Amino acid sequence: MNSVAVQSEAELQGLRASKPAGNLTAALEAIGNIVNGSLEWFGGLGVFLWRVFRAAISSPYEWRELLRQLDEIGSLSLPLVALAGSAVGVIISLEARYSLSRFGAKSLFPATLVYSVIQVMGPIITGLVVSGRVGAGIGAELASMKVTEQIDAIEASAINPYRLLAATRIMACILMLPLLTVAADACGLIAGWFAQAMVEPLSFQQFIQAGFKGSTFNAFLPPTLKTAVYGLIIGGISCFTGMRTRGGAAGVGRAATDSVVLGSLFLILADVILVKFILVFFP
Repeated sequence: MNSVAVQSEAELQGLRASKPAGNLTAALEAIGNIVNGSLEWFGGLGVFLWRVFRAAISSPYEWRELLRQLDEIGSLSLPLVALAGSAVGVIISLEARYSLSRFGAKSLFPATLVYSVIQVMGPIITGLVVSGRVGAGIGAELASMKVTEQIDAIEASAINPYRLLAATRIMACILMLPLLTVAADACGLIAGWFAQAMVEPLSFQQFIQAGFKGSTFNAFLPPTLKTAVYGLIIGGISCFTGMRTRGGAAGVGRAATDSVVLGSLFLILADVILVKFILVFFP
């Protein structure tokens, strides 16, 4: 009886000793799977973008599809971008007036609003709005074409799907993001001035002169042009996610969600790098 009890006690101690080791192994395996999946995803994205680049620089060029995507991405996104820019302008106007009044620096209001909208909030808000609308649309459209084998049919017809479907959408995003950013900045400045003029008389001419006094193109051009990189990120990730979809209707939904989430995340991370780059090379 005593020998059985001793044997059971030894087995329990052995199980207790092996349990932490098993948990550690499972944790390391989970981390390894995440790292492996991430490397595989980035590798697939790199290969995809290289194929798109090769297809984009080779003839024949899909000009008609490019023009259609410019209209789809640009003009149809303009109302949302203008509304978001106007809202940001009003918010910055209200906050800036309150903060500057506390320190007796109300004369700096025009410059504060101009620099805040054009250099900081305008580009990132435009990128996020376009990522939400265009990214989801591209991801869902291409994913639907993938699961219904339309992309395979296009390829069987001797048409390069990377040129027709991906390159045109990515190029349209790159070209339209700076223009949409200019529209958002203009709406933000007008709305911010209007919010200020409702409280204290301030002509629009005085606002513009005071806001841009002493400014150069180096202060405003790079923040606007950096949104072309946002366009590359939004278009590239959306097309890549859509064209590698599997799993029917559920896969289409995942592609749309991943396009928005990943596009917005990488857009914000890219903004950190681009801001540092601009501060270094365009002081």
